[in-house]
Amino acid sequence: MATAKKATAAAAAPAKKRTPNAAFMKPLTPSAALAAVVGSEPLPRTEIISKLWVYIKANNLQDAANKRMINADAKLKEVFGKPQVSMFEMAGLIGKHVK
Repeated sequence: MATAKKATAAAAAPAKKRTPNAAFMKPLTPSAALAAVVGSEPLPRTEIISKLWVYIKANNLQDAANKRMINADAKLKEVFGKPQVSMFEMAGLIGKHVK
């Protein structure tokens, strides 16, 4: 009976709305190399990553054998500094190209 009361109390409590982190939403200015891919206007970090994925998918730059790897074309090689990067290290490499 005690567990039924706890379950009812937990269900009655309203769900807390998650607030976004202000650091992720702050507009950042991309470098010239990154601006060639995502545009030159200031964007939040989340939007920069989203636009990069649109570019990667539009130009078929994901490795066919391992979808976690991204093959850089001429524009992305300037940003990444190497011919192939994993999707996990991409966000870290982008940090060097935004202010």
